Amino acid sequence: MKKSIIYVTALAFVWILTSCSVSVPLMITNNPIGSKMGKSTTAAIFTGGQGAAIAPMRGTMLYNGLMFNKEFGIYEAAKNGGINKIATVDLRYDWYLFFTKKTLIVTGE
Repeated sequence: MKKSIIYVTALAFVWILTSCSVSVPLMITNNPIGSKMGKSTTAAIFTGGQGAAIAPMRGTMLYNGLMFNKEFGIYEAAKNGGINKIATVDLRYDWYLFFTKKTLIVTGE
């Protein structure tokens, strides 16, 4: 009986720490990719679920939940990377048990 409680507790602990990650390309321009990269990150709760990462490709509206970084966006990511001409924008979703971490990755010169 003790062993089964230990196994169930260990399994629950591992399940809580696991995550799922998806990257979605949002924008591509004619500008050269360049060597610079900038990131803007925020955490969010009450998001639209794991299907939300695929929804921008389908053209549907998303509920982004409550985000904790008010400056989150392409502008902040470009500013953090010192980028003046944006080449690509990718959005990375990391799902955890209670929240979602969103990262915008901008490349360019």
